[in-house]
Order: sequence, then structure tokens, then C-alpha cells
Amino acid sequence: MNNPEEFVERASRFLKQQRELYGDFSVRLEEEVKEAEKTEEAHEPEVAFESDAEHSSPKPESTELEVETKVELTPAQRIAKCATLDELRALCEQDEKLRTDLEGTNLVFGVGNANANLMIIGEAPGQNEDQQGEPFVGQAGQMLDKIMEAINFKREDIYITNILKHRPPDNRDPKAEESQRSLPYLLRQIELVDPKLILCVGRISATILLNKDTTLKNLRQKFHPFHGRELMATYHPAALLRNKQWKRPAWEDVQMLRKRYDELMKEG
Repeated sequence: MNNPEEFVERASRFLKQQRELYGDFSVRLEEEVKEAEKTEEAHEPEVAFESDAEHSSPKPESTELEVETKVELTPAQRIAKCATLDELRALCEQDEKLRTDLEGTNLVFGVGNANANLMIIGEAPGQNEDQQGEPFVGQAGQMLDKIMEAINFKREDIYITNILKHRPPDNRDPKAEESQRSLPYLLRQIELVDPKLILCVGRISATILLNKDTTLKNLRQKFHPFHGRELMATYHPAALLRNKQWKRPAWEDVQMLRKRYDELMKEG
């Protein structure tokens, strides 16, 4: 088509027909379309996946300080926490309050069968016991061994200890405050050994455990209830060395002890 005017006229008629059919519209050139697409892409919001956000943006640090709280146990709680005699012994080693006013003494904890059904308790260690760290090893200890052998007990069958864990000066009696400081350890010691019978040798150990201010005569020849167990009192072996007239009643006491021991064993 060589006539430009005729081309324009035909194009105008075509556009008019298209408007009548499809409504008004405008024609966009190819360059304009591409430019519009670029503009739309530029304004399209960027979507970040959760996994990408975790790696790209660090989590805010906590403003709260994590403080480890260390609870200090009371002396009673530390004693109760001891599950073995070895643990209790180690705790006794650390407690300076168990010491008497005699300097340089050794701990005399206890000796014998850790599962014994018979436990013997004296009042305090003496010089020989302090030196060897074991209760009843001097002359009084030898006397105790003879008494036990007479009723068919070997030293390894029983458990032996004292109220005090350290030697007092001049072998004096335990002071009331010393006994009170030692008692919680002794009671835990009794619980761990768990004997059926306790034999207190001497008035002092018996009155301290039973919390009674009375004579040995009033305590002997009977079994006293004590924390679910039975407790008996007799003369201290050291007293028998000084007073031979007491050996006969002491023998009667331990015979009674042996009989009760056998009864308890049968009962289970």
C-alpha cells in the first residue's frame, strides 16, 4: 500500500471497530511493557522463609542472668545425707566441734561389723584409743573382749563406738555440750549399723542416750526402748578392773543380753 493517507484511514476504521466490540483500550509498545514488568518486580515484597531467617538473623540475647543457686545444707542435713559409715566418718573428720579441749587428738570413730545386730557404746576414748584411732583397745578393751567371748561373741561380730569421738583431757567425763554436739553423729551411726540391741557400758553412756539422770543400778537388768531398738546398760570394763566385786553382776547382765539377742534373732 503506497498511499499513506489510505493506510491511516484504514487503521482508524479498524481501531474504531475494535473499540465498539471490546471497549476503549490503549496500545502499549513492547519497550513500555518490558519497562513496566521491571518496575513491578522492583516493588514486589521480598518473602523470607523461616529457616532462612533463623540463619540470617541471630536471636536476641536473653536479658535475664542465669544464676546457679547453691543451697547450703544445715549440719543436720549433712549428717542425714551420709549413706554409709565411711561418709559419716569423713564428715566427723571435718567437724572441729567434735573435738574436746585437748589439743592434737585423733578421731576415734568406731570399729567392727558394719551390719552388726549388737552395738556396744562407751562414753569416750582414752589414751590408747586416741593413739590407735580405735575404741576399746587398752586394758578395758581386753576386758571387753573377754566378756564378749564368754557369751560367744567375737569382736568382728559386733560394732563398738563411744559417745564422744575425741579424747577428753585426763579421761574426764564428757561435758554436756560435748555430748550434745556428738549425739547427732552417734544417732546416725546407729541408724547406719541398724543393730537390734545396744549395750551401753557405763552409767554415763546409758544416761546420755536415754536422757535420764539416774543410777546404773536403776538401769541394769532391763531392756529400754530406744528408737525402735532395745538398749541395756552394764558396768564399764574399766570399772570391772578396779572393782572385782562387780564382775558377778556384770556377768549376769551379759547373760541376759545374750538370751535376748538369741530371741530377737529367732524372731527375725
